Amino acid sequence: MEKLERSLFRLEQGFELQFRLGPTLQGKEVQVYTNYPAKDHKFDRLKFHSLDWVYPNGQEDDCDKYCRLDLIVAGSYQYYFSCGDKEKVSGGYIVVDPVLRVGANNDILPLDCISSQTYLAKCLGPLDKWLDRVRVAKETGYNMIHFTPLQKLGVSSCYSLADQLELNPNFSLEGKHYTWRDVGNLVETVRKDWNMLCITDVVYNQTAADSEWIDLHPECGYNLVNSPYLKPAWLLDRALWHLSCEVADGKYAEQGLPALIQHEQHLNALQGILWQQVFSKLSLWEFLQVSVDEAVEQFRQLLQAGSLGVTSRSSTDCRQQLKMVQDPQHRRFGNTVDMESALDTFAPHRSPSDIQECCNCFRRRLEELNLELYKEMNCHAEQATNCIVGNVVYERLAEQGPKLGPVTRKYPLCPRYFTFPFEEMTFEEEMHLMEQKDKACHFLAHDGSVTGNNPLRNLTESGSEVYLRRELVCESDTIKLRYGERPEDCPYLWAHMNKYTEITAKLFCGVRLVNCHSTPVHVAEAMLAAARAIRPDLYVIADLCTGSQLTDNVFVNRLGITSLVRGTETDLLARSTLLNALLENAQCRQNTAKSTDARSATGSQEEGGWLSWFGKEPVGAFFQPSLRPLIPAVTHTMFMDGTLNDHSPIQRSVYDFLPSSALVSMACCATGSTRGYDELLPNQISLVKEDHLYSCWNPEVQKCDQVNLKTGIMAGKMALNKLHQELAAEGFTQVYVEQLDEDVVTVTRHCPSSHQSVLAVLRRAVKNPEGHHHKDNVPPLFIPGQIEEVVLEARTIVRDINSDRRSDININSLPEYTAEIQEHIQLKDSKVVKKAAMVSKHSGVGQEILFKKFKPGCIIIFRVTLESRSREQLGALRRHLIQFSPQYQTGSLAEHSTPAVLTKPLMTIMSRLTLADMNMLLYRCDAEEREDGGGCYDIPSWLSLHYGGLQGLMSVLAEIRPKNELGHSLCDNLRGGDWMMDFISNRLLAKGGAVGEVGHWFQAMFSYLKHMPRYLVPCYFDAIIQGAYTTALEAVFKQMSSFIQNGSSLVKQLALGSVQMYGVGHCLMLPTISPHLKDVPHCLSEITCQDNQCCVSLAAGLPHFCVGVFRSWGRDTFIALRGLMLLTGRHLEARNIILAFAGTLRYGLIPNLLGPDSYLRYNCRDAVWWWMQCIQEFCTLVPDGVSILKCPVSRMFPTNVSDPQPAGAWDQPLYDVIQEVMQRHMQGIHFRENNAGPQLDHNMTDEGFNVEAGVDQSTGFVYGGSRFNCGTWMDKMGESERAHNKGIPATPRDGSAVELVGLCKSTVRWLVKLHNIGHFPHAAVTIRRGGQTYSVSYVEWDHKIQENFEKNFYISHDPHDPEEKHPQLVHKRGIYKDSFGASSPWCDYQLRPNFPIAMVVAPELFTVEKAWESLDVAERKLLGPLGMKTLDPDDMVYCGVYDNNLDNDKFNQAKGFNYHQGPEWLWPMGYFLRAKLYFAKKMGKETYDKTVNLVKNILSHHAVHLERSPWKGLPGLTNENGQHCPFSCKSQASSLAAILEVLYDI
Repeated sequence: MEKLERSLFRLEQGFELQFRLGPTLQGKEVQVYTNYPAKDHKFDRLKFHSLDWVYPNGQEDDCDKYCRLDLIVAGSYQYYFSCGDKEKVSGGYIVVDPVLRVGANNDILPLDCISSQTYLAKCLGPLDKWLDRVRVAKETGYNMIHFTPLQKLGVSSCYSLADQLELNPNFSLEGKHYTWRDVGNLVETVRKDWNMLCITDVVYNQTAADSEWIDLHPECGYNLVNSPYLKPAWLLDRALWHLSCEVADGKYAEQGLPALIQHEQHLNALQGILWQQVFSKLSLWEFLQVSVDEAVEQFRQLLQAGSLGVTSRSSTDCRQQLKMVQDPQHRRFGNTVDMESALDTFAPHRSPSDIQECCNCFRRRLEELNLELYKEMNCHAEQATNCIVGNVVYERLAEQGPKLGPVTRKYPLCPRYFTFPFEEMTFEEEMHLMEQKDKACHFLAHDGSVTGNNPLRNLTESGSEVYLRRELVCESDTIKLRYGERPEDCPYLWAHMNKYTEITAKLFCGVRLVNCHSTPVHVAEAMLAAARAIRPDLYVIADLCTGSQLTDNVFVNRLGITSLVRGTETDLLARSTLLNALLENAQCRQNTAKSTDARSATGSQEEGGWLSWFGKEPVGAFFQPSLRPLIPAVTHTMFMDGTLNDHSPIQRSVYDFLPSSALVSMACCATGSTRGYDELLPNQISLVKEDHLYSCWNPEVQKCDQVNLKTGIMAGKMALNKLHQELAAEGFTQVYVEQLDEDVVTVTRHCPSSHQSVLAVLRRAVKNPEGHHHKDNVPPLFIPGQIEEVVLEARTIVRDINSDRRSDININSLPEYTAEIQEHIQLKDSKVVKKAAMVSKHSGVGQEILFKKFKPGCIIIFRVTLESRSREQLGALRRHLIQFSPQYQTGSLAEHSTPAVLTKPLMTIMSRLTLADMNMLLYRCDAEEREDGGGCYDIPSWLSLHYGGLQGLMSVLAEIRPKNELGHSLCDNLRGGDWMMDFISNRLLAKGGAVGEVGHWFQAMFSYLKHMPRYLVPCYFDAIIQGAYTTALEAVFKQMSSFIQNGSSLVKQLALGSVQMYGVGHCLMLPTISPHLKDVPHCLSEITCQDNQCCVSLAAGLPHFCVGVFRSWGRDTFIALRGLMLLTGRHLEARNIILAFAGTLRYGLIPNLLGPDSYLRYNCRDAVWWWMQCIQEFCTLVPDGVSILKCPVSRMFPTNVSDPQPAGAWDQPLYDVIQEVMQRHMQGIHFRENNAGPQLDHNMTDEGFNVEAGVDQSTGFVYGGSRFNCGTWMDKMGESERAHNKGIPATPRDGSAVELVGLCKSTVRWLVKLHNIGHFPHAAVTIRRGGQTYSVSYVEWDHKIQENFEKNFYISHDPHDPEEKHPQLVHKRGIYKDSFGASSPWCDYQLRPNFPIAMVVAPELFTVEKAWESLDVAERKLLGPLGMKTLDPDDMVYCGVYDNNLDNDKFNQAKGFNYHQGPEWLWPMGYFLRAKLYFAKKMGKETYDKTVNLVKNILSHHAVHLERSPWKGLPGLTNENGQHCPFSCKSQASSLAAILEVLYDI
């Protein structure tokens, strides 16, 4: 099952989420389930319901069907899907963001607008003064207040709650008792009147050690009764306490361990005493060991009871097989041995006298086992010793530690891990308490953390040795809560915390999960579900210290966390890490950028880490379509500039606070700070000891117990908060960070619709500039566009004020420092801008800023717009783009003079293009382009595009657009110049006509791009190309059949192969067809300047078979014609191709290769039969299709020896040409190729140029070929002189090839039918034999093939079958031969994928059951992911990897000799699947339904390949098991056609 728990899929409310089938699921019974609440139902996280499938095109097509969810309820929701009888195959989570509302009108507060300020609740004083104190947040521009817990606290930390249900009594006054209702009223006042939201902390993993309720319900914690595995750890903890008391009393001073530990000798003494006085005496290993005597005695009794006869095993086996049984009470020597395993391992095998020997052996094994357990406990003891000594070093010796001084009872040697709520007593007395349940239940484990621990692991559960190994960083004022797995495990605790959650959710719009990573996930999951039941749009934030984004995602997914707090994990260090990452990333870009325009080159790979926190997307990001794949996201961030754990300004430069705040405020996410940061507090607020109160707000006069905008940097913060909220509200979603200098950083926020920017320049002061020299000069800054105003200019200054005034009640700030600010000023009024000049660079017009007195601690923020011409051009461009998407409406402008070509919709222009024109617009590979004198566009330092048309660009853009990969070489090229735009328009303009008009449209659209900043060119270029491309496809499909128009996305993709492969060649066109035909397209020849016919011809494959004599292959043309021409509705063009090839008929064959007269090669036996099959399909599929039979055919060679004749000189109806084919085959075809010799084919031997074909008079089978040539599609001729296979056909398939017999039978059957209904005048063929004339009717011919086919082709299961001529060559039965009568008889018996072709075109030849069995064999042996193996893998010459460059000594492999001896070809897959569908229907509905599902599943692989292929095609072949074959065409006409035909049959 695919695990998606660690992938985050996050969406806003209002989105529609669709679930679609991946390739491995298509064709299978799949059902999607979710716990997202159904309409009018409440959310129940344990209740799942199924989703209905939607079929957008009205057909049950697995490619396009989807399930949908309309996301209108916030929270975390699970989904999974079943497949067949597998209940859960895969699943994941969807997180839907809440919608927050403020004010009396419930206005929406976007998440990115949030500016939060944290308040330490105990510093707020009585509730009646809260509004005065939190008013500071309102007046400095915050819109959210975050309170630490408001509950009654324990003896120490503000997060240690004594009673989760009681309001802190310190908030009440004497004579005035406040309740939760009063808090609720205050919160609502703040929300409605101040437009601010309030959130608070919730703590689920612990309670205060002095909580009264835990004394009454000790089962809510981990104690020695419900968690007896903690007994060894508890004993160690008590022993350490007694040791600590003795050290404090000086007992070990003479042994080198005084109460005041000062140096390493003391530590060494401590280490020795721990081993001697603690671990040795505790004998903790006994809790792991077995009582050997008792176990041996029990074993002896069992042996004596008669368990004999088992052989004793070796010593190693004994240790492996012996199973220990854990004592549930975890007593000393309480563990036992599973006696069944003991009896299996040790038992006498001779007589009862061996019992003692076995017991002795058993004893030795137990002693060995106990020794191993002794060593295991000693390892724990060693780690515990190291941790204890390390803790002493930190607490008493380290410079950064608290330096607690001498060991005392208040400050013991090491923290206690368990509570001990009894009077002091001896250690021995305490050991007795351990076995008294009424006492032992009150020995509760404290909470804590372990550095580097897996956050999903509960440190206190069984299996964790953290308490025993003393690895816990213990919080001795708290108790770890024990919930169990479900409410029934601890009913009181679940009910108590659920009530706590409900109280919180009723009052506050959101919560911060304290210690989220150490709270059992299932507990937090349940509590938040209860909270959301009360407040659906609950805002949930948390700080996670997992160190892994994937692990973070587990918490975010399961809990529905809205925002992760960044910067509060440890202290300033964690936040600085993020800030430094931003700056280092910017520095890297600065060092590698070629110009200032590198701002747009920041791709997703560079920015992935920081941008996901700091912003949404880079400046100049691509416009994304409304329907797009959902990709894993990163959790929304609350980026903090200060936290309760931060160091004070004394330890940092006070001048760095303002620029740090500016950097945070420019982030495109929620931001936060803590009360005191803006006031520049000189000391860190203690979460434990702080007893001062926050100052109140006074806007007029600043007293020592009051603050206003003159305090600290509060004026600057107010402006920054306001700006942060405006940017988010106005859609400035794009971000760019750049480092200009060592300490100078710029941050740009950009609006993608208006293209306004706000650019902040800040100079950091990590080191205090008062004592550290900073250079005066700051590098100049080029800002693209025009600066409208200076939004904010600010710096931290020292003012002359009496700093001795201090309040004894309130928390004091640094009054001598304040922020000097100017808002909304012009550049000329700036105090830090020396000069601002408009300059023109390659990247566009902008302003170059020179700074003065821009000292550390300064910030300046500019509002920038595009210069007027760029603004007008871009507005006009957006107006023209509205026809493609309404997202361009915003920011669009009407223009004074619109180019005429742009006054009409592009669809109007596109509708004038023929599908041949579309081939030019969309496709044409490099070889085709070069044949026209051009070539595909080459991107310097990268690659050439695969197509000269739009598909070449779309394939690249589709890859880089979703990832905003603006650093891609294509984007660099667009920013660097107009070359690509000029290539596109000029290429089309050169063609003239309707294509040229599209070129004019592109030229006009690109003219707008040439007058806007270069960093915007890639995104708007993409918008133009994408819009034009989708419009072109829409126009293409309008010209195609209803099957295509109403078909699935896969049908449409395959149908585009018709446009891709059929075009009008520049140098080589189809032979001219009869001038007496109507509706033949004409065009002016660029070579002769004459009006010539310009019928489309087929490129057999791209890029190898598309130009010159290797473009049009007779065989490939007609294998592909039904799928790519007839099924797509291109009937007239199909007719012209059929008639053009009819005109080339010679010797009763059509050419294998279509070229100039001297290059026509008539060396294939099968092309003419595929041509005949296509005429039959034309008559069947096209309305009045039989009329083609009367169409005139201009014969190029009226006789076998004629010179080429001009069109119209020798016309005859098509039905007579068909008759000639049949007549000549029945008569027999024997000729030598014209121009035979190495000049025609340098590999073929002389005998190979002799062509032979005919009809076996006894069977009616068409036959031909020899061992010197290969006349069917398996036409590889050996080329290696080294391997001695040159001139030898790899697969001659002479005799009667099975598919040719089938095609002939199909034709004969059809001609009988045509003659009977009067559309074909000939009833028979006439031949001459021995001077006499014979007539063979088509009815007789048809009957003869029918009568002889299975008799000669089917290999029965009967080894004595009298019809079998070569039983010794049979190696598979129940199949059909590949040929009959081959010169090498063993070739007849090879299993190949050709017989399904005969099944499709002439199914009447096959017995249903035999056909079905043979198809099953083919499925098992030949079926690959995309194609069919061309030879049975069991065959001795099978080789599945084709390498035409490899020349070695291997006859069957050298120079690609195995072309058709294993590699998997795609077009036979189509016939195999069609045969399966046909005969499955004959087998019954159940079989047919299963087959349809199989076919859908197989075709899903083709859909994936089409989607991912930059060629947008299917290859001709793959190597074995679907591996890429570099020698294959990337897109093959026959492959596309065959798969499309399968979809038509379904």
